[in-house]
Amino acid sequence: MNPELHARPRLAAGCRLSEPNRDPRMLLMPERALRLNGPSLEIVLRCDGRHTVQQIISELQKIYSKAVPERVEKDILGYLTLLHDQRALDFTVEDAAAQK
Repeated sequence: MNPELHARPRLAAGCRLSEPNRDPRMLLMPERALRLNGPSLEIVLRCDGRHTVQQIISELQKIYSKAVPERVEKDILGYLTLLHDQRALDFTVEDAAAQK
């Protein structure tokens, strides 16, 4: 299941990023941790509940402009799905009527 492009990912309850001054950066989850670097860190930093999936894709396509844009999108969607399946991310989808 790929996340909807207008969904806003955020870290799930009990999950957090390690301190910015710690190297390597880690995604701390209940009873496990995931080392983040490069694109994975760029993605997770944007999972703040404010960025939409589409905004994350667009920003990373700019950062990794030498990569094929469709490949960047596919990789991001796959990574977000993986994190969601591991219960590290939640997605919120705002109702269009509520935004007016």
